Amino acid sequence: MSLEVDIRKKFKGFELHNAFSAGTETLGLLGASGCGKSLTMRSIAGIERPDSGKIVVNGTVFFDRAPGKKPKVDLTPQQRKTALLFQNYMLFPNLTVAQNVAAGIGKDVSAADRDAAVACELKRFGLEGFDKRYPAQLSGGQQQRVALARMLAARPGILMLDEPFSALDAHLKSVLEQNLVSLFDAFDGTILYVSHDIDEALRFCDRIAVVEDGHVMEIGTGDDLVNNPQSQAGIKLSGCKNATRAEYVDAHHVRLPRWGITVETSREVSRDVKCLGVRAFYLEQVDGPGENVYRARVDRVSDSRFERTALLGFVDACRDEREILDRNEDEMKYLHQHMFWRVDKLRADEASLPSEGEELWIRIPKDRVYLVSR
Repeated sequence: MSLEVDIRKKFKGFELHNAFSAGTETLGLLGASGCGKSLTMRSIAGIERPDSGKIVVNGTVFFDRAPGKKPKVDLTPQQRKTALLFQNYMLFPNLTVAQNVAAGIGKDVSAADRDAAVACELKRFGLEGFDKRYPAQLSGGQQQRVALARMLAARPGILMLDEPFSALDAHLKSVLEQNLVSLFDAFDGTILYVSHDIDEALRFCDRIAVVEDGHVMEIGTGDDLVNNPQSQAGIKLSGCKNATRAEYVDAHHVRLPRWGITVETSREVSRDVKCLGVRAFYLEQVDGPGENVYRARVDRVSDSRFERTALLGFVDACRDEREILDRNEDEMKYLHQHMFWRVDKLRADEASLPSEGEELWIRIPKDRVYLVSR
């Protein structure tokens, strides 16, 4: 089983140019809203037509078009036999559960085989006894299971899921994730999974493609993305709260203009370095000056159930190299001049938690920073 994609599509103010391949695996497309993830899957399914490029699924050419030419190949969505699960499941409201599950099965399949396939998938997803109900009579979780059953019953060449949990609360999401485990275990082929949630992508995907502004910036395992991101988009989408512009100083030092500091790194610095990232929970509070230690002021704090997040301003930052902003003038620029620090409330006593207005010494571990050139 395989997938090869190399497509372009241009809109006013946006251009999609995605190129990637996948085998028998679950490949995540991770990116912010509007970056081209869903457009890519809709192009594979035949709902959207690229301006040019090629799409090949399991050796069958779905689409082939040279720039400025008519398509050599452009199979209809029905001919492609893909399965695309949308966020709202798109069940037919006038059909029963059994009829919805059977809807994707080809007309060349006998009635007996059709009924057997439907019964198999209803059992797989715990929907026995629901076959005569209509979608309006089902819970959101049951509707999702019907949509998943319909996908497998159609025996597609590729599965594609477009943020299937985006509208669910946290508790229901954790329960319904197990439905996907059943789906993935039953399907032997390529699965594309669109998400903007790094934790969700890590749970389900063998590899993750980082998508930004219509382009795949990097592809790797979840471990690669978390521990060794290769792009600024990868740093941000991996959940790293601190990503700031970096300038080369020497082989082991970078200047961070927005923060007004220079940082030493264990990793050798490329001359074309563009960005430094450091995770908020890697920062360390220390007693006084030292290597990569900076005097910081706590300008804001916020609490979650188990963490306190502090927004740190660098007290001794070089004021000649950056604009000093008031938080009320430009909130985003103000935030970019600060570093996020996360403190585990379960491990720290109340008195040691950072408080607004406090000044303290913070160390950036030189072996914990990410450096990227794109």
